[in-house]
Amino acid sequence: MARQTILSVETRGPGLYEFTDRVVSFVRDSGEASGLLTLFVRHTSCSLLIQENADPDVRRDLDAFFRRLVPPADDPAMAYLVHRDEGPDDMPAHIKAALTPVSLSIPVMGGRLALGTWQGIYLFEHRRMPHRREVALHLSA
Repeated sequence: MARQTILSVETRGPGLYEFTDRVVSFVRDSGEASGLLTLFVRHTSCSLLIQENADPDVRRDLDAFFRRLVPPADDPAMAYLVHRDEGPDDMPAHIKAALTPVSLSIPVMGGRLALGTWQGIYLFEHRRMPHRREVALHLSA
């Protein structure tokens, strides 16, 4: 039997937003002992990550790395970009989303996500402005 829902994740600008607890609740409420959980973000300028959730420096360093890897379109190194419809962070956000996953698959074992001790589920926001992002969850037994 499959169970589905859509979670909303509110963002306040670039960075990683953990929502593991909400996913755990969805799995727990499903009553399924085992299966596969698929998560899919319904946007083209953010992504999903499974990452360490113990040390906040990991999130800061990842965000800093991606800002350095793909700077805003108004940076001279990005002068070649054409798509700037929604501002200087628009196309760089699409590039970052192309480099990181927009879907995740996580086994469910014994009614629990098979995440490691320090792993959490994050929405990785690549835009400067606040957004309400939607993540579709599908649990199949």
